Amino acid sequence: MKKIINTENAPAPIGPYNQAVLSGNTLYISGQIPIDPKTGELIEGDIAKETEQCMKNLKAILTEAGMTFEHVVKSSIFISDMNQFAEINTVYAKYFNAETAPARETVEVANLPKFVNVEISMIAVA
Repeated sequence: MKKIINTENAPAPIGPYNQAVLSGNTLYISGQIPIDPKTGELIEGDIAKETEQCMKNLKAILTEAGMTFEHVVKSSIFISDMNQFAEINTVYAKYFNAETAPARETVEVANLPKFVNVEISMIAVA
């Protein structure tokens, strides 16, 4: 059995998917790109601000599901330029306790939706 999780506090999907799916006690969150859900506009030009918006979108979805970043067990970060890894990591690290941070991979890709510079997805367990 699965429950669809959607919130107006994160960007609406731009394709045939949902923001997140709760299956049992596991939440699968779709990749979030730096779109401001209030305006629908992309945050561009500053990788730290772009990453911050991704994290805010993820937080909104976690909150809608009754969870926090402490419930996250796995993150996937997709970036267009590995040279921006340190800046992305600095923002990402603000959301986790180093001792209980989730497993993670960071992958450089050729392109992302809307040609953004960063996309982050997560799996959380209640």
